[in-house]
Amino acid sequence: MKLIVLGASAGGGFPQWNCNCRNCAGVRDGSVRAKARTQSSICVSADGVDWALLNASPDILQQIKATPELQPNRALRDTGIGGVLLVDGQVDHATGLFMLREQKQRLPLWCADPVYEDLTTGNPVLRVLAHYSGVDRHPVPLDGSPFAMDKVAGLSFSALPLTSKAAPYSPHREQSVDGDNIGLTITDQASGKRLFYAPGLGANDPQVFARMKEADCVLVDGTFWTDDEMIAAGLSNKTARDIGHLPQSGTGGMMDWLGELPKHVRKILIHINNTNPILDEDSPQRAELTRRGIEVAEDGMRIEL
Repeated sequence: MKLIVLGASAGGGFPQWNCNCRNCAGVRDGSVRAKARTQSSICVSADGVDWALLNASPDILQQIKATPELQPNRALRDTGIGGVLLVDGQVDHATGLFMLREQKQRLPLWCADPVYEDLTTGNPVLRVLAHYSGVDRHPVPLDGSPFAMDKVAGLSFSALPLTSKAAPYSPHREQSVDGDNIGLTITDQASGKRLFYAPGLGANDPQVFARMKEADCVLVDGTFWTDDEMIAAGLSNKTARDIGHLPQSGTGGMMDWLGELPKHVRKILIHINNTNPILDEDSPQRAELTRRGIEVAEDGMRIEL
Protein backbone atom coordinates (compact mmCIF):
# COMPACT_ATOMS: atom_id res chain seq x y z
CA MET A 1 0.00 0.00 0.00
CA LYS A 2 1.20 3.47 -0.92
CA LEU A 3 0.12 6.51 1.09
CA ILE A 4 0.74 10.20 0.47
CA VAL A 5 -0.05 12.85 3.07
CA LEU A 6 -1.52 15.67 0.99
CA GLY A 7 -2.21 17.94 3.95
CA ALA A 8 -1.36 17.51 7.63
CA SER A 9 -2.91 20.56 9.31
CA ALA A 10 -6.23 21.07 11.04
CA GLY A 11 -8.77 23.56 9.70
CA GLY A 12 -7.26 26.87 8.64
CA GLY A 13 -3.88 25.37 7.72
CA PHE A 14 -0.51 26.39 9.12
CA PRO A 15 0.22 29.22 9.37
CA GLN A 16 -3.44 30.13 9.68
CA TRP A 17 -4.27 33.17 7.58
CA ASN A 18 -5.54 35.32 10.49
CA CYS A 19 -3.49 33.94 13.39
CA ASN A 20 -0.54 35.58 15.12
CA CYS A 21 0.12 32.89 17.74
CA ARG A 22 3.73 31.97 18.49
CA ASN A 23 3.76 29.18 15.90
CA CYS A 24 2.13 31.13 13.06
CA ALA A 25 4.13 34.32 13.64
CA GLY A 26 7.31 32.29 14.07
CA VAL A 27 7.00 30.30 10.87
CA ARG A 28 6.32 33.52 8.94
CA ASP A 29 9.35 35.41 10.28
CA GLY A 30 11.65 32.38 10.55
CA SER A 31 12.03 32.44 14.34
CA VAL A 32 10.33 29.03 14.72
CA ARG A 33 11.72 26.00 12.86
CA ALA A 34 8.55 24.55 11.42
CA LYS A 35 7.07 23.54 8.06
CA ALA A 36 3.94 25.09 6.61
CA ARG A 37 1.08 22.64 6.16
CA THR A 38 -2.18 22.58 4.21
CA GLN A 39 -5.46 21.21 5.55
CA SER A 40 -5.83 17.52 6.36
CA SER A 41 -6.18 14.98 3.54
CA ILE A 42 -4.40 11.83 2.35
CA CYS A 43 -4.52 9.51 -0.65
CA VAL A 44 -3.88 5.76 -0.77
CA SER A 45 -3.27 3.27 -3.56
CA ALA A 46 -2.36 -0.37 -4.06
CA ASP A 47 -0.71 0.08 -7.46
CA GLY A 48 0.49 3.70 -7.41
CA VAL A 49 -1.76 4.51 -10.39
CA ASP A 50 -5.33 4.71 -9.09
CA TRP A 51 -5.82 6.52 -5.79
CA ALA A 52 -8.51 6.89 -3.14
CA LEU A 53 -8.74 10.45 -1.84
CA LEU A 54 -9.57 10.44 1.86
CA ASN A 55 -11.13 13.82 2.61
CA ALA A 56 -11.21 16.72 0.16
CA SER A 57 -9.73 19.73 1.90
CA PRO A 58 -10.22 23.33 0.72
CA ASP A 59 -6.53 23.14 -0.34
CA ILE A 60 -7.08 20.20 -2.72
CA LEU A 61 -5.97 22.05 -5.89
CA GLN A 62 -2.68 23.05 -4.27
CA GLN A 63 -2.26 19.48 -3.05
CA ILE A 64 -2.91 17.99 -6.50
CA LYS A 65 -0.41 20.44 -8.01
CA ALA A 66 2.20 19.11 -5.58
CA THR A 67 1.36 15.44 -6.27
CA PRO A 68 2.14 14.15 -9.79
CA GLU A 69 0.29 10.87 -9.15
CA LEU A 70 -3.04 12.72 -8.99
CA GLN A 71 -2.47 14.82 -12.11
CA PRO A 72 -3.86 14.00 -15.60
CA ASN A 73 -1.49 11.80 -17.59
CA ARG A 74 -3.64 9.29 -19.50
CA ALA A 75 -6.19 11.33 -21.44
CA LEU A 76 -7.16 14.88 -22.38
CA ARG A 77 -9.24 15.15 -19.20
CA ASP A 78 -8.05 12.76 -16.49
CA THR A 79 -7.20 12.29 -12.83
CA GLY A 80 -5.47 9.72 -10.68
CA ILE A 81 -8.33 10.04 -8.17
CA GLY A 82 -10.53 6.97 -8.51
CA GLY A 83 -12.87 7.81 -5.63
CA VAL A 84 -13.33 10.09 -2.63
CA LEU A 85 -14.13 8.98 0.91
CA LEU A 86 -15.11 11.43 3.67
CA VAL A 87 -14.59 10.56 7.34
CA ASP A 88 -16.85 13.44 8.42
CA GLY A 89 -18.68 16.49 7.06
CA GLN A 90 -16.39 19.18 8.45
CA VAL A 91 -15.52 22.18 6.27
CA ASP A 92 -11.82 21.26 6.24
CA HIS A 93 -12.62 17.78 4.94
CA ALA A 94 -15.50 18.32 2.53
CA THR A 95 -15.50 21.71 0.81
CA GLY A 96 -12.63 20.72 -1.48
CA LEU A 97 -15.29 18.78 -3.41
CA PHE A 98 -16.24 22.12 -4.99
CA MET A 99 -12.79 22.22 -6.59
CA LEU A 100 -13.39 18.87 -8.32
CA ARG A 101 -16.54 20.04 -10.11
CA GLU A 102 -15.02 19.91 -13.64
CA GLN A 103 -15.25 16.12 -13.73
CA LYS A 104 -16.80 14.79 -16.94
CA GLN A 105 -18.35 11.89 -15.04
CA ARG A 106 -20.12 11.93 -11.71
CA LEU A 107 -17.58 11.93 -8.90
CA PRO A 108 -17.55 8.61 -6.99
CA LEU A 109 -18.10 9.53 -3.34
CA TRP A 110 -18.35 7.43 -0.18
CA CYS A 111 -19.71 8.88 3.06
CA ALA A 112 -21.89 7.77 5.97
CA ASP A 113 -25.58 8.72 6.03
CA PRO A 114 -25.25 11.52 8.66
CA VAL A 115 -22.50 13.15 6.60
CA TYR A 116 -24.62 12.89 3.46
CA GLU A 117 -27.46 14.56 5.36
CA ASP A 118 -25.21 17.43 6.50
CA LEU A 119 -23.77 17.95 3.01
CA THR A 120 -27.20 18.18 1.42
CA THR A 121 -28.82 20.39 4.09
CA GLY A 122 -26.74 22.44 6.57
CA ASN A 123 -23.81 22.79 4.14
CA PRO A 124 -25.33 21.67 0.80
CA VAL A 125 -22.09 20.99 -1.07
CA LEU A 126 -23.56 17.96 -2.83
CA ARG A 127 -26.65 19.83 -3.97
CA VAL A 128 -24.44 22.51 -5.52
CA LEU A 129 -22.29 19.89 -7.26
CA ALA A 130 -25.44 18.50 -8.89
CA HIS A 131 -25.27 21.56 -11.17
CA TYR A 132 -21.78 20.54 -12.31
CA SER A 133 -20.37 16.99 -12.42
CA GLY A 134 -22.63 15.64 -9.69
CA VAL A 135 -21.63 12.79 -7.42
CA ASP A 136 -22.22 9.06 -7.49
CA ARG A 137 -22.74 8.61 -3.77
CA HIS A 138 -22.17 5.31 -1.99
CA PRO A 139 -23.15 4.85 1.68
CA VAL A 140 -20.42 3.73 4.08
CA PRO A 141 -21.51 0.72 6.14
CA LEU A 142 -21.06 1.31 9.86
CA ASP A 143 -21.18 -2.35 10.96
CA GLY A 144 -17.52 -2.95 10.10
CA SER A 145 -18.24 -4.84 6.89
CA PRO A 146 -15.60 -4.31 4.17
CA PHE A 147 -16.26 -2.36 1.01
CA ALA A 148 -14.22 -1.42 -2.06
CA MET A 149 -13.96 1.29 -4.69
CA ASP A 150 -14.44 0.06 -8.27
CA LYS A 151 -11.76 2.40 -9.62
CA VAL A 152 -9.20 1.80 -6.86
CA ALA A 153 -8.29 -1.86 -7.23
CA GLY A 154 -6.50 -3.83 -4.53
CA LEU A 155 -7.72 -1.98 -1.44
CA SER A 156 -10.59 -2.70 0.92
CA PHE A 157 -12.05 -0.34 3.51
CA SER A 158 -13.83 -0.86 6.81
CA ALA A 159 -15.39 1.93 8.89
CA LEU A 160 -15.79 2.29 12.63
CA PRO A 161 -17.94 5.04 14.25
CA LEU A 162 -15.87 7.27 16.52
CA THR A 163 -16.59 9.45 19.52
CA SER A 164 -16.09 12.99 18.22
CA LYS A 165 -18.19 15.95 17.04
CA ALA A 166 -20.31 16.58 13.97
CA ALA A 167 -19.78 19.79 12.02
CA PRO A 168 -21.11 23.01 13.61
CA TYR A 169 -23.93 23.20 11.03
CA SER A 170 -25.08 19.66 11.77
CA PRO A 171 -28.25 19.01 13.78
CA HIS A 172 -26.17 16.36 15.60
CA ARG A 173 -23.50 18.82 16.78
CA GLU A 174 -24.30 18.43 20.47
CA GLN A 175 -25.78 14.93 20.30
CA SER A 176 -23.61 12.96 17.92
CA VAL A 177 -24.91 9.90 16.10
CA ASP A 178 -23.00 6.97 14.64
CA GLY A 179 -21.47 8.01 11.34
CA ASP A 180 -20.88 11.69 12.13
CA ASN A 181 -17.21 10.76 12.37
CA ILE A 182 -15.56 7.49 11.37
CA GLY A 183 -12.18 5.82 11.56
CA LEU A 184 -11.05 3.72 8.62
CA THR A 185 -9.09 0.51 8.36
CA ILE A 186 -7.60 0.31 4.86
CA THR A 187 -6.24 -3.09 3.84
CA ASP A 188 -3.96 -3.97 0.94
CA GLN A 189 -5.61 -7.12 -0.36
CA ALA A 190 -2.37 -8.57 -1.76
CA SER A 191 -0.02 -7.99 1.17
CA GLY A 192 -2.56 -7.84 4.03
CA LYS A 193 -0.93 -4.65 5.35
CA ARG A 194 -3.31 -2.34 7.21
CA LEU A 195 -3.57 1.38 7.88
CA PHE A 196 -5.88 2.84 10.53
CA TYR A 197 -6.84 6.45 9.75
CA ALA A 198 -8.70 8.67 12.22
CA PRO A 199 -7.94 12.40 11.93
CA GLY A 200 -10.79 13.29 14.28
CA LEU A 201 -10.85 11.19 17.45
CA GLY A 202 -12.35 12.44 20.68
CA ALA A 203 -12.04 9.53 23.10
CA ASN A 204 -10.44 6.16 23.70
CA ASP A 205 -12.58 3.05 23.54
CA PRO A 206 -11.83 -0.67 23.24
CA GLN A 207 -13.10 -1.02 19.66
CA VAL A 208 -10.88 1.77 18.38
CA PHE A 209 -7.87 0.45 20.25
CA ALA A 210 -8.46 -3.03 18.81
CA ARG A 211 -8.40 -1.56 15.29
CA MET A 212 -5.20 0.29 16.08
CA LYS A 213 -3.49 -2.84 17.42
CA GLU A 214 -4.38 -4.73 14.23
CA ALA A 215 -2.80 -2.07 12.00
CA ASP A 216 0.73 -1.79 10.67
CA CYS A 217 0.46 2.00 10.77
CA VAL A 218 -1.89 4.38 12.59
CA LEU A 219 -2.47 7.92 11.35
CA VAL A 220 -4.51 9.57 14.07
CA ASP A 221 -5.72 12.81 15.61
CA GLY A 222 -2.88 15.18 16.46
CA THR A 223 -4.94 18.36 16.78
CA PHE A 224 -4.00 19.59 20.26
CA TRP A 225 -1.16 19.00 22.73
CA THR A 226 -3.17 19.88 25.86
CA ASP A 227 -6.87 19.79 26.60
CA ASP A 228 -6.91 23.53 27.46
CA GLU A 229 -4.62 24.62 24.60
CA MET A 230 -7.07 27.02 22.93
CA ILE A 231 -8.20 28.43 26.28
CA ALA A 232 -4.61 29.07 27.43
CA ALA A 233 -3.85 30.77 24.10
CA GLY A 234 -6.86 33.08 24.54
CA LEU A 235 -8.45 31.78 21.33
CA SER A 236 -11.47 29.87 22.62
CA ASN A 237 -13.40 28.96 25.75
CA LYS A 238 -13.63 25.28 24.76
CA THR A 239 -11.34 22.38 25.54
CA ALA A 240 -9.97 19.95 22.98
CA ARG A 241 -12.42 17.30 24.14
CA ASP A 242 -15.30 19.81 23.92
CA ILE A 243 -14.78 20.02 20.17
CA GLY A 244 -14.11 16.32 19.62
CA HIS A 245 -10.32 15.90 19.84
CA LEU A 246 -8.30 13.82 22.29
CA PRO A 247 -5.18 15.81 23.31
CA GLN A 248 -1.77 14.21 23.10
CA SER A 249 -0.65 14.92 26.68
CA GLY A 250 -2.18 14.27 30.08
CA THR A 251 -3.44 11.07 31.66
CA GLY A 252 -5.30 9.02 29.09
CA GLY A 253 -4.14 11.28 26.25
CA MET A 254 -3.11 10.13 22.80
CA MET A 255 0.54 9.57 23.80
CA ASP A 256 -0.45 7.14 26.54
CA TRP A 257 -2.75 5.34 24.17
CA LEU A 258 -0.17 5.06 21.38
CA GLY A 259 2.38 3.87 23.91
CA GLU A 260 0.32 0.73 24.52
CA LEU A 261 0.46 -0.37 20.88
CA PRO A 262 2.76 -3.20 19.74
CA LYS A 263 6.26 -1.99 18.89
CA HIS A 264 5.94 -2.81 15.17
CA VAL A 265 3.04 -0.36 14.68
CA ARG A 266 4.15 2.90 13.05
CA LYS A 267 2.55 5.84 14.91
CA ILE A 268 1.89 9.18 13.16
CA LEU A 269 -0.13 12.24 14.19
CA ILE A 270 -2.14 14.21 11.60
CA HIS A 271 -4.70 17.08 11.61
CA ILE A 272 -2.40 19.28 13.70
CA ASN A 273 -3.75 22.61 14.87
CA ASN A 274 -1.69 25.75 14.28
CA THR A 275 -1.39 26.30 18.06
CA ASN A 276 0.11 22.88 18.78
CA PRO A 277 3.74 23.19 20.00
CA ILE A 278 4.70 19.95 18.24
CA LEU A 279 4.86 21.96 15.00
CA ASP A 280 8.00 23.62 16.39
CA GLU A 281 10.70 21.07 15.55
CA ASP A 282 12.89 22.35 18.40
CA SER A 283 10.19 22.24 21.09
CA PRO A 284 10.35 19.95 24.14
CA GLN A 285 6.94 18.60 23.11
CA ARG A 286 8.32 17.48 19.75
CA ALA A 287 11.30 15.92 21.51
CA GLU A 288 8.92 13.98 23.77
CA LEU A 289 7.09 12.57 20.75
CA THR A 290 10.39 11.54 19.18
CA ARG A 291 11.43 9.83 22.42
CA ARG A 292 8.21 7.85 22.34
CA GLY A 293 8.56 6.88 18.67
CA ILE A 294 5.64 9.03 17.48
CA GLU A 295 5.97 10.92 14.19
CA VAL A 296 4.37 14.19 13.10
CA ALA A 297 2.83 14.17 9.62
CA GLU A 298 3.82 16.81 7.09
CA ASP A 299 2.66 17.64 3.59
CA GLY A 300 4.23 15.41 0.96
CA MET A 301 5.09 12.63 3.42
CA ARG A 302 5.14 9.25 1.64
CA ILE A 303 4.63 5.91 3.33
CA GLU A 304 4.77 2.41 1.90
CA LEU A 305 3.35 -0.54 3.81
